[in-house]
Amino acid sequence: MAAIGGNTAGPGDAVLNVYINHDKKFAFVEMRSVEEASNAMALDGIMFEGAPVKVRRPTDYNPSLAAALGPSQPNPNLNLGAVGLTPGSAGGLEGPDRIFVGGLPYYFTEAQVRELLESFGPLRGFDLVKDRETGNSKGYAFCVYQDLNVTDIACAALNGIKMGDKTLTVRRANQGTSQPRPEQETILLHAQQQVQMQKLVLQVGGALPTKVVCLTQVVSADELRDDEEYEDILEDMREEGRKYVHINAIAESFIVQ
Repeated sequence: MAAIGGNTAGPGDAVLNVYINHDKKFAFVEMRSVEEASNAMALDGIMFEGAPVKVRRPTDYNPSLAAALGPSQPNPNLNLGAVGLTPGSAGGLEGPDRIFVGGLPYYFTEAQVRELLESFGPLRGFDLVKDRETGNSKGYAFCVYQDLNVTDIACAALNGIKMGDKTLTVRRANQGTSQPRPEQETILLHAQQQVQMQKLVLQVGGALPTKVVCLTQVVSADELRDDEEYEDILEDMREEGRKYVHINAIAESFIVQ
């Protein structure tokens, strides 16, 4: 807490009391202020004696009542790098906009799952749940987006997608499925196209055969803003591809804008 600048109530220790259950491997920590308790939530995922520590609110925590007592989120200016953490790693996973992502293939790495989810925007929090003994993925994760407006869009676009032999279940963690608003439909369509491309990339990573070649880091976002330039770039890619294969071997080419 001291290292990240989380002791905001003045000099001294922010921790008043600690109760440790050694048999079940958990602890309750009482902080001296509401603000410092919220800052402590940013320490979720910190390494302690070679193992990552999960920091959560108690089960009877009531966000509505707590909001009247002080900040419910960590201070955004905390120096998490001082303890080896990065903003948006596993912290920030509280609130009604937390998303459950189930049905993930067990071989998907943390980086692959993040890449799929970040098709819709940067994450404020992310946690791929792993087996405590083996460290292997349990096939589900939780996340929260920095832009909460994309929560329903991401759920609608990802839910039901086939990944290998599994089908994704993606919804708000605290409720059933919800539909995007009409004004979100265009964003949803573009997001679904992006997800399909990510799906192809992940399938290739999983050593599944495919007729599709996915090229990454080919162009910059600025180069795709002009429709004419987009068509020119696309034609250049087709011509370059035909140098290496039969002229009719390329069935389709496109760039995700």
